[in-house]
Amino acid sequence: MCSIMGYCGSGADYDTFLKGFERTISRGPDDSRIVDTGCGLLGFHRLAIMGLTPSGMQPFERDGSYVVCNGELYGFQKEKEKLEAKGYTFQSGSDCEIILPMYREYGTAMFSMLDAEFACILYDGETGEYIAARDPIGIRPLYYGYDAKGIILFASEPKNLVGICEKIRPFPPGHFYQKGKFIRYSSIEKPSAVCHDDLETACRKIHDKLVAGVEKRLVADAKVGFLLSGGLDSSLVCAIAAKKSSAPIRTFAIGMSEDAIDLKYARQVADFIGSDHQEVYMTPDEVISSLEKVIELLGTFDITTIRASMGMYLVCKAIHEQTDIRVLLTGEISDELFGYKYTDFAPSAAAFQQESEKRVRELHMYDVLRADRCISVNSLEARVPFGDLDFVSYVMALDPELKVNRYHKGKYLLRHAFEKDGCLPDEILWREKAAFSDAVGHSMVDYLKEYAETCYTDEEFELGCRKYTHARPFTKESLLYRDIFEKYYPGQAEMIVDFWMPNQSWEGCDVKDPSARVLSNYGDSGK
Repeated sequence: MCSIMGYCGSGADYDTFLKGFERTISRGPDDSRIVDTGCGLLGFHRLAIMGLTPSGMQPFERDGSYVVCNGELYGFQKEKEKLEAKGYTFQSGSDCEIILPMYREYGTAMFSMLDAEFACILYDGETGEYIAARDPIGIRPLYYGYDAKGIILFASEPKNLVGICEKIRPFPPGHFYQKGKFIRYSSIEKPSAVCHDDLETACRKIHDKLVAGVEKRLVADAKVGFLLSGGLDSSLVCAIAAKKSSAPIRTFAIGMSEDAIDLKYARQVADFIGSDHQEVYMTPDEVISSLEKVIELLGTFDITTIRASMGMYLVCKAIHEQTDIRVLLTGEISDELFGYKYTDFAPSAAAFQQESEKRVRELHMYDVLRADRCISVNSLEARVPFGDLDFVSYVMALDPELKVNRYHKGKYLLRHAFEKDGCLPDEILWREKAAFSDAVGHSMVDYLKEYAETCYTDEEFELGCRKYTHARPFTKESLLYRDIFEKYYPGQAEMIVDFWMPNQSWEGCDVKDPSARVLSNYGDSGK
């Protein structure tokens, strides 16, 4: 990961800008630079992944224009060759160096041309205006706000803007900002037409597009590793990568020592694909002592996101401290595309599709946020194959009648797509999804709930909840998380639209806890 920040107007207070920008130096510990564009400031903290030499350091400058970009531009070499044929020259091997030439050639139309996970801020030296943009899913973070003078600022994380901007908001994915407006260039979650491929055709395309999504994310000048939970999604990513790699890949799993379901399955996958596998164990004390740090680094009060971040943060911390890995591939986004345990309760295929569109649209506030912060705070970069734009576009466009669970097996399309490959044991390929809290250990969430009970009396809980109007807490656990969040991000709760919960309007989903463990169809998932 890298960190970017921009003050998009004259009269910037350099010391204030620097103080805010330094809060995310862990995203890019290799080098830092702030440039004065003549009409504002652009800052960049570098984590070198592509083009490791100093020539790959940003901001890139060309004829008085500047750009900072936190991103990976897949297949950038082809575009680079086209630009070279037009007379452009390049000084580095960095993928992001092509952005300014592309902007000169195509203007803001370039954003819809990128196959990328990215967030960027660009200063046009000819017009004196700033342009910012974010990828269609929001895999790379970007936030914005206005200072007391009404000048807009952009930054990788809200913590950069705390104390500078009164209100901080997430930059909407699939948009670019120009002349004071946010303009949508991609609506990836809402297909323009329904794809009516039959089951076998759909599964073949799902297979090939996911393989391509993994393969392109293996390209890096820095070392690559893999988070392996033992669940279907991360196991598929690891199995595909193992087939495509000439040497054993490195995989990492975490759990509570006494009851982590997925550790045994992760070990089974690692043995099957021949990976160099490392297990990390967390203790109850580590979970509780890390809680405030995790909420501060996440910038959320959401129950699911915080619970799921405990293990992810600690395993990434171990990877950072014990290895020279710089890039991690993860299994996020599959659930939003193919369904959760609760989407089995969808009253119709249309309702399933509507819920999927909502989840993909809001991903940047939940699972994607979790993966980005837990990984980047440990000076690593996240890559998300299930977020490949071609893959997501295809799955979202598929007829929801094909995707809804009529097969008595969740994520049937994804499982069937890889059934003939033999890349995973059947026990893994067809295993039911376990709740994250079960996967890392039933006891982890229980420890968090028990700890929250000790923090408030019943009366304090009732009074504490009334302090908040937006996304009001409804359990002692949720109140604890919100109180800690407000300590670091006072008055900024609207950055998160609400709690991640099953669709409570559906029969069978009117639950008070976000864990799949409370659903009636959970069954044998937690074994």
